[in-house]
Amino acid sequence: MPLALALSPHLDDAAFSCGGTLAVLAEAGWTIVMATVFTESVAAPTGFALACQLDKGLAPEIDYMALRRAEDAQAARALGIGEPRHLAFREAPHRGYGSAAALFAETRPDDAIVTALIPAFADLVAETRPDLILAPQAVGGHVDHVQVVRALRALAPPRPVLWWRDFPYTVRSPDPKEPLRDLVAALPAWTIPVGAEARARKEAACAAYATQIGFQFGGREGLARRLAEEGGAERFRRAGPLPAGCPGNAS
Repeated sequence: MPLALALSPHLDDAAFSCGGTLAVLAEAGWTIVMATVFTESVAAPTGFALACQLDKGLAPEIDYMALRRAEDAQAARALGIGEPRHLAFREAPHRGYGSAAALFAETRPDDAIVTALIPAFADLVAETRPDLILAPQAVGGHVDHVQVVRALRALAPPRPVLWWRDFPYTVRSPDPKEPLRDLVAALPAWTIPVGAEARARKEAACAAYATQIGFQFGGREGLARRLAEEGGAERFRRAGPLPAGCPGNAS
């Protein structure tokens, strides 16, 4: 039975960006490991990190990341995949990024997270032995997405990778920021059609991140509108030959 490893920077990125593909693969009998990188709880957050919690209507005493990990488990069930994996790394606001603008600017010189991510990714790949890896292109330019791409490329696992286009950044602008565009531009494009059942599973999975959909989409209806803009397909750049039975086609 083939196995796909989806390497998600945050607790929602894989579902948002390739949830339809994960549902399609699961329906076809694949084992899916959805692993999220930045999920560590931080006691008594302050400053911008606390503001990121308060602006979603969550009191300061709430363990925000525990709540998000529970949402992630619900999303995985909606997609029809196994329990998600949660790596214990801190999100950017806990690594010195002190504003919303900083999250989408250059990575900080003192942000050494890539050094820690490389061996963690190596352990995860060695344990799961995936036939396929799915990972972000860092469309939108969020520093956590950028650092995940850098770490995975530095590891260079001997597995094919489908680099996903990061939703919802892909539909917020006709020309979204793509700081790592040159790393994938020469790779062939790959499109995976997502049928009605998989689209419904994806929408339910995205809606499971209740702390995020108001902030990201203005609510459930806004989420549905944005998902509809994908046109029933998810788009990637392909690195390496895909395993037999992998859906999709060159585009």
